[in-house]
Amino acid sequence: MLARLIKMKQVLLTASLAMSMLIAAQVQAHGGLALADDMCILTIGPYRMHFTGYQPLSQEEEFCEDIPEVGKTVIALDYIQEELRPLTTEVRIIRDTGSEENLDEITVYHLQPKIYPSASITVEHVFPEKGKFVGLVTVTGGAQNYVSRFPFSVGEGRPISKVVIIVPIVVLIAGAAAFMMMRKRKTEG
Repeated sequence: MLARLIKMKQVLLTASLAMSMLIAAQVQAHGGLALADDMCILTIGPYRMHFTGYQPLSQEEEFCEDIPEVGKTVIALDYIQEELRPLTTEVRIIRDTGSEENLDEITVYHLQPKIYPSASITVEHVFPEKGKFVGLVTVTGGAQNYVSRFPFSVGEGRPISKVVIIVPIVVLIAGAAAFMMMRKRKTEG
């Protein structure tokens, strides 16, 4: 009886750890871009920007990470901290070739360094084909440069929600644990 209880706890702990690693891996895969409190947050050194992307010609739904379809894409970067307003910001989208040695050669979009006192940057770009890309946002203040690097894909369709994956797993584990407990009670009684 005690051995079964210990085994059940081990199964539940293993499942919890696996789900945590799945979520952590997803966050790491997108570099400086993460979903926090239903907002896409881009971290650039000590600063943060709100990231919103959408494709007006296909679907009006916003996205935070990968761009679901090829075509016209609009990305808005809004400063969260007031300290960013006097600093210079540069935005670049490059093809993900595994090397960033020759930026000009692999750049598909470049917004020159500029001060944005309005605290808002709009990027409009047409992605003509599917592929892997990297967004680079550089903030410069004095002699200090901060760069946020976030890889993303274009044209892979809408990603499956983590909830769609995790909830059934949790329900399955909870159901198995309840079944094992009921079975244990029947054999004891």
